[in-house]
Amino acid sequence: MMRRIIAKLLKSSASDNSLNGAKNDDIVSPGKIIWKRFRRNRIAIVGSVVLLVLIVLAILAPVIAPYERDAIELARREQAPSSEHLFGTDRQGRDLFTRVLYGGRISLSVGLVASSLQMVIGVILGCLAGYYGKWIDTIIMRITDMVIAFPFLALAITAAAILGPSIYNTMLIIGLLTWTETCRLVRGQFLSIKQMEYIEAAKATGASEFRIVWRHMLPNAWAPVLISATLIMATAILVEAALSYLGLGVQAPIPSWGNILEPARSMVVLMNMWWLWLPPGFLIFISVLSINLVGDGLRDALDPRLKN
Repeated sequence: MMRRIIAKLLKSSASDNSLNGAKNDDIVSPGKIIWKRFRRNRIAIVGSVVLLVLIVLAILAPVIAPYERDAIELARREQAPSSEHLFGTDRQGRDLFTRVLYGGRISLSVGLVASSLQMVIGVILGCLAGYYGKWIDTIIMRITDMVIAFPFLALAITAAAILGPSIYNTMLIIGLLTWTETCRLVRGQFLSIKQMEYIEAAKATGASEFRIVWRHMLPNAWAPVLISATLIMATAILVEAALSYLGLGVQAPIPSWGNILEPARSMVVLMNMWWLWLPPGFLIFISVLSINLVGDGLRDALDPRLKN
């Protein structure tokens, strides 16, 4: 009798373990869920591939470029595209295909650095405002309102004129003027998260404020910040192009897609020499579009309301 009871217990234990193993096999990590959702968005995948191709071309510019970046040949100035010069030549006889490849390094770098800078500023200020509240929240939000109140492009042009045109000043200006949206997003998330029971439990266990913010609150507020960063990167590329086009951003001979567009201010060039402005203009358009498509895909993938 005892043997039968033990055999039944062992059998039921084995069946329970097999069920638990099956359940564990069904558990999918959050990263895999996000990737599965993102992969279903074919438009976002296309945007990712196009953006990756642009990044690879920019990185490999010294290898791919057929000419030296600043090689001037006045005898070949303003030539139309040909087998020798795929995108033609500019007013100094420089190969435009080479200039556009190197320009991608600058424009994409400005977008990446500026969006990273605004994320750091916005996340820090948003954490302080959302976690502590009271007078700290009031001061940070009033500063945010003041920055938002000024016309962005006018403020960027004024700052560029004061600081002087350079690639580093362009990154700094864009980063210092675009943090407001990230700050407000993080603040809103923190105001909601800090009321959760697990935050109260973390405080009760004696966890430090830094640990609570860094380990418990910020990871749960990261999704909208990441989406905002992609959109701000696209904005940064456009702002850099605008400032460089006006002569207040990246300065020649360093190429960027914005300052390569500068000859298009002439109506003669705009009407008769399309190769001087169409390639950089198209690359600005396609890069910004790709980044926005990736941002839309991330927004859908990170939405917890969607099914797996």
